[in-house]
Amino acid sequence: MIAAANEPRIIVALDFDRDAPALSLIAQLDATACAVKVGSELFTAAGPELVRQIAARGFNVFLDLKFHDIPNTVARACDAATRLGVWMLNVHAAGGRAMLRAARDAVDGAAREKAPPYLIAVTVLTSLDDADLREIGHVDDAAAHALRLARLAHDCRLDGIVCSPVESRLMRNTFGNAFKLVTPGIRPSDAAADDQSRIATPATAIANGADYLVIGRPITRAADPIAALAEINRSLGAAR
Repeated sequence: MIAAANEPRIIVALDFDRDAPALSLIAQLDATACAVKVGSELFTAAGPELVRQIAARGFNVFLDLKFHDIPNTVARACDAATRLGVWMLNVHAAGGRAMLRAARDAVDGAAREKAPPYLIAVTVLTSLDDADLREIGHVDDAAAHALRLARLAHDCRLDGIVCSPVESRLMRNTFGNAFKLVTPGIRPSDAAADDQSRIATPATAIANGADYLVIGRPITRAADPIAALAEINRSLGAAR
C-alpha cells in the first residue's frame, strides 16, 4: 500500500442534494481522519464554490465527476478541476487513449509549480455485475474488463484507478505499489448493500490492496456519523 502516512484512508462521500447538509457534516469531521468526495449530485446543486470552501477548511477533496467526452472537452474540464485545488479527480478509462493522455497533460499543465492532484480512471462501476456488462455488449466479465481498462490508464501515466474491492488484489498484484487503488462499494459487515453489486468490508478492501476507501451512506446516514467513521478507521488498523 502506498497511501502516504499522513493521508487518511477513508474518503467520505458527500452525496447530498444541496450544500447545507454537506457543510453541516464537514463542520463535524476532522480533516486528519478522512478526505471527502464531491460527486455529480452535490456539484450540480452547489457548484465549484463549495469545493473551494471545503478545500479551504483543510480537507483533501476528491472531485468525482467521471469526465468522459472528446479529448479537448475532458482536457478543459481537468484543467478547471485542477485549478479548484482538488486533491484527486477522475475520468472514465473507457474514454480511450487520446482522452486519457489529454487529461494527463491538462492536469500537469494546470498544476504548474505545485504538485498535481491525483488523476485516476474509473474502470467498471461497482453497481454493475457480469450480467449488466453482457447486456451492454461486453464479452469479458467485470474483473477482466476492469483489468483491460486499468492497463490502458497505467500506460497513459494516470496515477491510479477506481475499481471495486473485489478486483483490488488483482490490480495490486498486476501494477505494484506505485498505482493508486480507490475503492467504492465499501460496506461494513452490518450495513446494507444498497445499489452496489461488487462490495467488501473496509478491512477486507485494505487487506486486498486498496489505498483509499470511498464510503458514503454507512457514514453519512448513520445515527452518529462521527462515531461510524471512527469505528471504520479503527477497523483498518488490524488490516494494515
